[in-house]
Amino acid sequence: MRVLVADDNPVIRAGMVAMLSDLDGVDEVLTAADGVEALQQCRRYRPDALFLDVRMPFKSGLDVLAELDGGIAVVMLTHSDSADLVRQALQRGARGYLVHGSFTETDLVAALRVCAHGGLLVGPGVVEALLGSVGAATPGESGPPAHLAAQLTAREQEIMGSVARGLSNGQIAREFYLSEKTVKNHLNRIYVKLGFRSRAEAVAAWHGAA
Repeated sequence: MRVLVADDNPVIRAGMVAMLSDLDGVDEVLTAADGVEALQQCRRYRPDALFLDVRMPFKSGLDVLAELDGGIAVVMLTHSDSADLVRQALQRGARGYLVHGSFTETDLVAALRVCAHGGLLVGPGVVEALLGSVGAATPGESGPPAHLAAQLTAREQEIMGSVARGLSNGQIAREFYLSEKTVKNHLNRIYVKLGFRSRAEAVAAWHGAA
């Protein structure tokens, strides 16, 4: 696996390189100090995963997300837990969102593994910020938007709820005693019914943040 770390803080870059280089399955760790360099590295080397800061010189992390061609598992790694930034990152295709100071090295490794295999993982503080924002906008409302849930079967709602909690297909399969292929088939039907183009977009919509 080839991983790119894009952050304008050289201390963070060095720490990430040291940690990631020791992981089994990580063959190469690249770095970028700004958004323009991050895009150049992505287009030249096609990394499997990208740890991306939100605020960087020349191009922000959100701008980088908007210009990526796809196929790269992006984990936002930043100091901001702004609900608006989280929503925008998920809508633009990020599969993970972690905030400095609120996660451990184990969480970081889990984010890499989960997101690189098609799952979605956000830190607990991020979920609280996102759901708190939704709750503030719609007092008393809980669960997914009614117009989305109404289009799905009970099983599809359960599976989509698990996706929104950040579980991977394998974890969902174990939770409901299904095969991963069955889970994938359910998700394909859900995406077609609701018009989702990506897992991240589905999660954001299910949280009422799209």
